[in-house]
Amino acid sequence: MSITRRQILQLVGAGMAATQVPFATASGLFSKATLKPPRLKTGDTVGLINPAGATFHHDDVAIAEETLAALDLKMKAGEHLLDRYGYLAGTDQARADDVNSMYADPAVNAIITLRGGWGCNRILDLLDYKSIAKHPKILMGYSDITSLLLALNAKTGLVTFHGPVGISTWNKYSTDFVKRLLFEAQTFSMENPQEIGDNLTQTEDRILTINSGKARGKLLGGNLSVFTAMVGSDYLPDFKNNILFLEEVGEDIYRVDRMLTQLKLAGILDDLSGFVFGKCSKCGAGEGYGSLTLEEVLDDHIKPLGIPAWYGSMIGHISNKFTIPLGIEAEIDASKGRITLLEPAVI
Repeated sequence: MSITRRQILQLVGAGMAATQVPFATASGLFSKATLKPPRLKTGDTVGLINPAGATFHHDDVAIAEETLAALDLKMKAGEHLLDRYGYLAGTDQARADDVNSMYADPAVNAIITLRGGWGCNRILDLLDYKSIAKHPKILMGYSDITSLLLALNAKTGLVTFHGPVGISTWNKYSTDFVKRLLFEAQTFSMENPQEIGDNLTQTEDRILTINSGKARGKLLGGNLSVFTAMVGSDYLPDFKNNILFLEEVGEDIYRVDRMLTQLKLAGILDDLSGFVFGKCSKCGAGEGYGSLTLEEVLDDHIKPLGIPAWYGSMIGHISNKFTIPLGIEAEIDASKGRITLLEPAVI
C-alpha cells in the first residue's frame, strides 16, 4: 500500500498530486501520496458504469437510478452500460472508455458500478491514470471491482470505496455508512450489529478473533480471488505496515487455502500490520474425504503472523455491509471486531 502521508491533499492541489513521480517502496511496488476525492452533495450527478460482467436485466439500471434518486442524486449512464460481449459488459476497450469518460466528464461528480462479475483486470492497462489523477472522484463497488479500487489507488493515490454497487440491497444499515462516509466526511467506528433477537445470546454476525490486539495502517483489500489474480502486477499498492481486508463468495475452502498460500509466498501477508476477513458467503468444504474448516485455514496462515486479526466483519456479498475506504488511515481492534477511521475519506 502507499506510504502514509496524511493530509497531503490539503498541502498540494489535486493537479500537483497527479504529476507526482512514483517512488519505489521496500516491497518493490510503487506508491503515491494520498489523493482524496470531493464528497457527494445533494443534487450531484453520479456516473453509472459496468466495467465487469454483463447485466441481462435492463431493470437493473432502473433500480440503480431509483436508488440514487432516493439519495437526492442524479444518474448519468455510461455509453456502454448495457453492452454485452459474451459474459462481459462489452469489449475491454468499451468498458475502459466508460471509466475514462466518467473521470474526464466535468458534469459527473462520482462513479458507482452497476454490478461485479468478472472483467476489471482485463482493462487495467487501458485506463488513463493521469486523467483520473487530475479529476479525482469517488469510485465505489465491490467483488470484481476490487481490481479498479486497488489499481486506481496504486497508480494515483486515489482513495476508493469498497461498498454497494447499483444492484445491491441499499437498506438502512448499508446506506447509513455510505452517507456518513461519502456525504458527511465523518470519521467513525464500524462494528458488527449486536442483536440477539429472541435468543439468549448473539448467534448471527459474530466475530472470531484470530489474534487479539490493535493495529494501525491504511485499509487496503477487497475480494480475495480478484486480489490474488493481481499479484505480480504493478497495479497493487504497497502493503507494508498496512491493514488488509478480504471477503469471498462461492469458493471451496481448499481454494481459499490456495489463495492465502499465494499471498503468503508473495510476501504480502508478512508485510501487514493487521488483517480483517469479512464474510466468506457460500464457501463450502467441497467434495472429497475431508476438509479443513475456514477457521483452521485462517489459523494456519494468519495466526502465526502474530498481528491483530479477526474473521466475520460485515464486508462481502451480504445485504448489511460496511463501506470501506481504501487508502485511509485506520485503527483496528481485533478483540472487538472494530474498524475505526482516523481521517475523513473525502474532502
